[in-house]
This record gives sequence, C-alpha cells and structure tokens, in this order.
Amino acid sequence: MIQKGKKVSLEYTVYLEDGMQIDSNVGDDPLVFVVGKNQLFPALEQEIVQLGVGDRKEIFLHSDQAYGPVVPDAFREVELDAIPEQFRYNGAVLGVQDPSGGVFPVRVHEIKESKVVLDFNHPLAGKNLRFDVTIVSVA
Repeated sequence: MIQKGKKVSLEYTVYLEDGMQIDSNVGDDPLVFVVGKNQLFPALEQEIVQLGVGDRKEIFLHSDQAYGPVVPDAFREVELDAIPEQFRYNGAVLGVQDPSGGVFPVRVHEIKESKVVLDFNHPLAGKNLRFDVTIVSVA
C-alpha cells in the first residue's frame, strides 16, 4: 500500500463508458501526484494506493466519483448576439473567463431564434469513466 505523502508517477488512459478513449499520457511523461494532497479524484486515489510499482489496473468511476452529475441549474440562456458567429452551433466550446482570471470551457447546448443556451457543466459531468493505470514509480 502506498503511504500518504509519497510521490507517485503513473501512466493512464481514460475511456468513456462506451469505450471511447478521451485522454492518455502513455508514451509521454507520467502523471505525478502526491498521495493525500487531493490532486486526483478521491475514489481514483483510493484504488491507486493499493498498487505497487509496475502494477496495472482498470478503475471504474461512476460520474458521482468523477466530475459529478449534470446540474440542470448550470444551463443559462444568453442573447444570440453575445456569442461570436463562429461559435453559434450546438456543441461549440467557448472559453469563459472567471472573476479570478481563470478560463473554463462552456458548451453551446442549443441555438434558439434569438437566444443561445449555454451549458456550464464540466464536459464530462454525468459520464462514467474507466481509467487504465500503471504505476511507474513511488518515491
């Protein structure tokens, strides 16, 4: 079992429930995190700390253990003119700046006659995920 405070390096590939790959670092630099520093989803870290160097495991996370459910209150209507023309289609992703200067993605959910419905949920909200992880090192 990997102890709290240890630095773990790992390779991962992430898939949606239908098997579509959405991210991977295999062949690139490993992901490095410190156990207990809340740098990963808690349920994912809980599974990883049971592994050792060289171990590989498939870890399934329900949406509630990852990016959470789709929140209906995270949909907002704005005037069509507020959206640049090149982003006026369903599925378009815009970068919106928050008050602290960070930028986060907002997806165009629906185009109406004079309004656009924006989805402020994380793009992976409501999605179950499968992580294939391999522990590269523990220090």
